[in-house]
Amino acid sequence: MPKKGKKILIIGPFPEPITGVSLANKVVAEVLRDSNEYRVRIINTSYSRFDEEVGSFSLHKFLFNLSFYLGLWRVLFCDILYITPGQTFYGVLKYAGFVYVSSLSRKQIITHIHGNYLGREYQSLRGLRKRLVKSVLSKTTTGIVLSSSLRNNMSPFIKQEAIKVLPNFAQDYIAQSNKKKQEPGLRVIYLSNLMREKGIFHLLGALQILEDTKVPYEARIAGAIDKNQKSHIMTLISKLENTSYVGVVQGESKKGLLQWGNVFTLPTFYKMEGQPISILEALATKNVIITTAHAGIPDILTDQEHGFFIDISNAEEEIASKFTHLINSPELLASMGEGNEAYFQENFTLDIFKNKLLNIFES
Repeated sequence: MPKKGKKILIIGPFPEPITGVSLANKVVAEVLRDSNEYRVRIINTSYSRFDEEVGSFSLHKFLFNLSFYLGLWRVLFCDILYITPGQTFYGVLKYAGFVYVSSLSRKQIITHIHGNYLGREYQSLRGLRKRLVKSVLSKTTTGIVLSSSLRNNMSPFIKQEAIKVLPNFAQDYIAQSNKKKQEPGLRVIYLSNLMREKGIFHLLGALQILEDTKVPYEARIAGAIDKNQKSHIMTLISKLENTSYVGVVQGESKKGLLQWGNVFTLPTFYKMEGQPISILEALATKNVIITTAHAGIPDILTDQEHGFFIDISNAEEEIASKFTHLINSPELLASMGEGNEAYFQENFTLDIFKNKLLNIFES
């Protein structure tokens, strides 16, 4: 058991903007503070400009990353450094100074990886870049990944026994008082950043197929849009009579959207993907899931049980086919939704996450 008041410094993105990682970091900080066993300080590395070029270098990003090094001194006064680095060379490198100072001052270093790209990035690196990434991440004392199949993202750097599995969660307010109206019809929701690799164009193409074939449905699309893609995406949405863009949703608006829908669709092939919190939120609110067997998703979903996996190479036709199947099988749509809520309650509640997180910090 740690000494009361053990000091933890969390370095990583926090809302705003809201992403899976920033939301997880916010909850981690709250859990540790509420435990009364830790004193928590944070350094927020959120980058305010949303774009799809994750891991790319720019002068603006470089200057921004330098700015949070003004808090480097805080490392000297913490007992544990908890970081959620990016999964690219630059995403790791920007945390290097904090890691080296922590290692030299013999702090515990917990590295939490929220995806399945780091291992591939490391294997692709050569020379000094590869040695730098190895040098930084091998200072880790405890690594955390989202599911068992993602262990390979930390295994080049630390021993297997030092790698812990901590699945994601959905917040309590999403899962509580879930009185979904069992109205007939297909109600499709998309809740993620509107990015090409998240599959937004595949979904819009599938919805166009439904409209062309006169299949009845309603769809609501939520999330931030890269300014370089916004005009094209909004044009595609405007061509769909039964689809609306509802912007970025948070809090009760997000819960309302999830409770309105009955089919959550995320045809992701995002290279940084891990275990989308939005999928867990959809499970909690009785939605059938249509997604891909990508990254850590197959660790938390079973095809034909919680929904359907589609092949990204034929995504539009497969998604449209699954939509039509569900429209014609209202009993399946209802029973899958009910089963998904029960499955969520058994595996992904905030209480389950809290207990597993605290066990990792106390071990």
